[in-house]
Amino acid sequence: MSRATELQANLEQVRDRIARAEAAAGRPAGEVGLVVVTKFFPASDVRLLAGLGVREVGENRHQEAESKAADCDDLGVRWHFIGGLQSNKAAAVGRYADVVESVDRDSLVARLARGAAETDRVVEVLLQVSLDPPGTEHRAGADPDDLAALGEAVLAHDSLALRGLMAVAPLGEEPAAAFARLADIRARFLAHHPQATVLSAGMSGDLEEAVAIGATHVRVGSAVLGSRPTVQ
Repeated sequence: MSRATELQANLEQVRDRIARAEAAAGRPAGEVGLVVVTKFFPASDVRLLAGLGVREVGENRHQEAESKAADCDDLGVRWHFIGGLQSNKAAAVGRYADVVESVDRDSLVARLARGAAETDRVVEVLLQVSLDPPGTEHRAGADPDDLAALGEAVLAHDSLALRGLMAVAPLGEEPAAAFARLADIRARFLAHHPQATVLSAGMSGDLEEAVAIGATHVRVGSAVLGSRPTVQ
């Protein structure tokens, strides 16, 4: 089986899963978008995916994302930066990313805005919110109580556009329970920022649970591309 054929078959399975999840949730067909996460996979896979109709591509690491975005500049795909964002890399990410899904603290905002302004673009921003239970150490993500103010910080910059929220279900917890909390957090956030309607949630193992609570797009890597390469 060629790589293109493998990717096509995997994409069809994932798109079918999304369609069935939409139907089960009583949502219109085609309402949930797909971001294919290509970390650790080569730019050649991005080219094959683009040929199969993928238009949203996610990356976790700055150096790899920057290189692939340059190599694939002719494809017209939109690049989502979804990994943990270091303050000293934020401006650089703002120069090539179309969407940054992992803004979780004030110190990132001005630097990200500066990078976007330097390339005369507007970068779409999702605020990453922590779903970790109270009293546990957060892996990443803003405290839900800080989201409204963080959103105001983003809105203060013309080179950034506040679009919504992103979250990851905590390890060791049923995704449905975590995403139920996310639905409540989102409702409170929308009361302050009603225009920020995007909700990025759900990955290969839990996309159905995310679609059920209102995710507007899911981030899928292994279910499309297969197991990550052993050499990274």
